Amino acid sequence: MSAIKLFETKQDRSEWDQEAETWFFSIADVVDTLTDSADAAADRRKLKQRLKAEDNETVTNCHGLKMQNNLK
Repeated sequence: MSAIKLFETKQDRSEWDQEAETWFFSIADVVDTLTDSADAAADRRKLKQRLKAEDNETVTNCHGLKMQNNLK
């Protein structure tokens, strides 16, 4: 069950994993909602760049995964 969660006027993408009975949320959407960022994805890339420059990388070295956008 994919769904869009509405927080005030912002829409955050989410995905329900039936087997694990767990919700997954788009981190970029959540960061945007919490910070009112103009470009949350760019903010995330900049943070990763700064962490790498400090030799303090994130736990995994992976690119963002695509989430379905079921807005209709």
